[in-house]
Amino acid sequence: MSKIGNLPILIPQGVTVTKVASDIKVSGPKGNLSFSVHPQITIEVEGDKIKVARKSETKFAKSLHGLTRSIIANMVKGVVDGHQKILEVVGVGYRAAKQGENLVLNVGYSHPVVITPLTGIEFDTKENKIIVSGANKVVVGEMAARIRRVKPPEPYKGKGIKYLDEVIRRKPGKTVKAVGGGTQ
Repeated sequence: MSKIGNLPILIPQGVTVTKVASDIKVSGPKGNLSFSVHPQITIEVEGDKIKVARKSETKFAKSLHGLTRSIIANMVKGVVDGHQKILEVVGVGYRAAKQGENLVLNVGYSHPVVITPLTGIEFDTKENKIIVSGANKVVVGEMAARIRRVKPPEPYKGKGIKYLDEVIRRKPGKTVKAVGGGTQ
C-alpha cells in the first residue's frame, strides 16, 4: 500500500479538474496545467476530491502510484498558490537585475548573461536574491537550475549562484610550508 498514493487530493474553490481519456487537466487562477496519466494508474474525480489508484500490484505500478498522486497534487497547488525557487548571488560585484521579462546576470564574465524565461515563468530580484516563480513546479525547478548553471558556487570563497537553502562545503586554501633551517 502506498501511503502517499492512497491520500485523496482536495480540490480548493476556484479550481476545475477535468479528466479526458488518460489526460487530467487542472485550471485555476494562476494558469492551466495538464498531465498524461500512465495506463497502469486510474484517476477518479469525485466532487471536491481526486483519488488515484493502481490497476495491478506490480512493482512498476506501485512506483507510479505515489508519483502520479504527487504530480497531480503539485499541479493543484501550482494553479492556486504557484511554486517558487529562490537563488542567492554571492560575490563582490556580482549582480542580478530584471530587464523587462529577462534576467540579466553580471557574475564575473566579460559580458552580462541574459536569461529569457520559459513560458509561465516570472523572475523577480531583491537585493542579492533571484526569485523564480510559476505554476508548474517542474518548469520552475528547471529554470532555477539553468540560472544556477551560469555560475555554480565554488568551494574556496563560495562565490557564484546558489539556492537559498543550499550549503556549500568550503575547502581550505593553499597552505605555505615553513622553510626549515636545514643544511645544504
